[in-house]
Amino acid sequence: MPYHIRPMKPADNAAIAQVIRDVSAEYGLSADKGYGVSDPHLDNLFDYYRELGGRYWVVELDGHIQGGGGMAPLSGASDTVCELQKMYFLPSLRGQGAGKALAELAMAEARQSGFKLCYLETTAALGEALGLYQALGFKQLTHPMGETGHGDCEICMAKTL
Repeated sequence: MPYHIRPMKPADNAAIAQVIRDVSAEYGLSADKGYGVSDPHLDNLFDYYRELGGRYWVVELDGHIQGGGGMAPLSGASDTVCELQKMYFLPSLRGQGAGKALAELAMAEARQSGFKLCYLETTAALGEALGLYQALGFKQLTHPMGETGHGDCEICMAKTL
């Protein structure tokens, strides 16, 4: 593997926030629309995920953070439902299997933590991500679950763990 996935450290906050901002800008996912880039915790994801009882991983390529993704309990849902969150990858990392590897790692961690269902929200603008989620067995839902705060993500999906 040319990339390395590892748990996020406090020192990674600025780098992963910049990745999320850069990818969001690339796809036109602006903060005023309620996408992940608008989250008030974006610049401090390490503490945010720790407080949620979740996990966030970063993906390094050549020693630099090029992507990341997280898993946390889904707010406003059953305690057996988690959410796959903030999966963002720079172009330099795409097509190398990092998204699949990170999603599988997050779902395995969720399963070990007792979650039974993994939920996510995305948008049609992220066609590569949508394809990945479908390949991983996520099925599209007719309406959102929980309280994610991302009203402009029109695609809701879930997978039994």
